[in-house]
Amino acid sequence: MASAAEQLAANLNFGAFAKATELKKRIWFTLGALIVYRLGTYIPLPGIDPAILKDLFQQNKGGILGLFDVFAGGALGRMTIFALNIMPYISASIIVQLLTTVMPSFEAMKKEGEAGRKRLNQYTRYGTVVLALLQGYGIASGLVGMSGSSGAVVQNPGVFFLATTVITLTGGTVFLMWLGEQITQRGVGNGISLIIFAGIVAEVPRALVGTFELGRQGALPTILIIGLLVMVVALIAFIVFMERAQRRILVQYPKRQVGNRMFGGESSHLPLKLNTAGVIPPIFASSLLLLPATVASFGAGSGPEWLQTVSAWLAHGQPLYMFLYGALIIFFCFFYTAIVFNPTETAENLRKQGGFVPGIRPGQRTAEYLDSVLTRLTAVGAVYLTFVCLLPEFLVARYAVPFYFGGTSVLIVVSVTMDTVAQVQSHLLAHQYEGLIKKAKLRGARR
Repeated sequence: MASAAEQLAANLNFGAFAKATELKKRIWFTLGALIVYRLGTYIPLPGIDPAILKDLFQQNKGGILGLFDVFAGGALGRMTIFALNIMPYISASIIVQLLTTVMPSFEAMKKEGEAGRKRLNQYTRYGTVVLALLQGYGIASGLVGMSGSSGAVVQNPGVFFLATTVITLTGGTVFLMWLGEQITQRGVGNGISLIIFAGIVAEVPRALVGTFELGRQGALPTILIIGLLVMVVALIAFIVFMERAQRRILVQYPKRQVGNRMFGGESSHLPLKLNTAGVIPPIFASSLLLLPATVASFGAGSGPEWLQTVSAWLAHGQPLYMFLYGALIIFFCFFYTAIVFNPTETAENLRKQGGFVPGIRPGQRTAEYLDSVLTRLTAVGAVYLTFVCLLPEFLVARYAVPFYFGGTSVLIVVSVTMDTVAQVQSHLLAHQYEGLIKKAKLRGARR
């Protein structure tokens, strides 16, 4: 069955795509939603002088604000209605998922199935609004205190500016949250990941132009630029290899006799990915670091001395930033893997279906075996993610290369691309199976 499915998937072509009307509608909807998102990243907040803000942002673009601006698709640097992007939603998701492990009421909701999942999603939305309000107020307050050589960034500071800015930024985040959910339901791929993906990809041309301009001015050696491009290509190949890597555990099903016929006796594989958590750990880690660092960076110019110290410690290439980043990635690798894969439940399902792992007793022993294998795989996956995400950070600290070559950005782009392509292929595969079933029914009716 698996080989037939693989052969059918290999035969997917543009002809099959042309006939898949439902898939085309989903792709057009996804593209339209992403275009709406990109248009929103150019609608500025009212009451701000964009020229002064641009000059101030250029002075700090290599810091933590630069990374935030990459995830926001340049919306933060232009201070638009989508300046907060989707980061408050990600932070709220982290908090809710942590609560499901420490609070019995949230854990009970998680076990309720679809109804519990809807309630948890509703709490995530409420948390998103609260965090967006807090971050929006922090950005608005920081903007009021910012000024350049040409004057203040905010033209008419006051309560009205604070209120309109907070409401606009919060509304932009809520709209992106809704847009991401619509993409997931009516489009192709994960909507939240695609929004972050679109923001990063949109900044790639400007990043390349900026890098070549630094090389032309002599700020970056030509050999270093070539080395960076080669490193990015090698990093992409390495990420693709590791994301496809998996451990296949042999599962055997016993033979059983029904009447005069024998059934069963087949064997299959239980695939365990090397990186079960996917791109979630780097996104969660970045989101948690960006939450306090953004407030610190906005107030670093005019705030107290301790705030300036925090901003300096959390800058790119700093030891504290790299340590916290790596530690959070490792933590979320194990945490998210424990959420998405339950060895005890998997072992129980195998036992109910009559399946067993050769040499392992069904039930608790199988659960312990799966848990030990998954723990070793997650450890390797955590080291891989930490290496990919921290390697560019060491280059930033050593050679002061542009931050947009970050491993997190490359990892998100590659992972989201692979996931979206896999979903497109699954839609095409389902469409071809539907066509075969219809043909079979027509032949049966003619007979």
